[in-house]
Amino acid sequence: MLTNTGDYDLNHGIGIRFVYNKSMSNFKESCPGSREIRNPYPEEITCVFCGSAVEIWSDEPETVCPGCKRTVSRDMKPTCLQWCPAAKECVGTEKYERLMKAIKEE
Repeated sequence: MLTNTGDYDLNHGIGIRFVYNKSMSNFKESCPGSREIRNPYPEEITCVFCGSAVEIWSDEPETVCPGCKRTVSRDMKPTCLQWCPAAKECVGTEKYERLMKAIKEE
């Protein structure tokens, strides 16, 4: 028997009255597009000014070179932030606004 919240008939693939009843935190954990944004990782790029190796995190558009102390920037990868209506809530307002600003400046 189907209930009225989250019902889905798996045999027929028909949504009966599907109400998303999981919390947003559960949604965020399962969203593949936001995983990289929520769990950034270090990458290495080369400073265009002095050639030094520079560590930059996957969610950063720019960082300071430890060799010459100049700001080094890079193009941001396309992300779900650009099209997902839940992006701001999913990754947080501060990170959303910072990354969207960097994307628009490219």
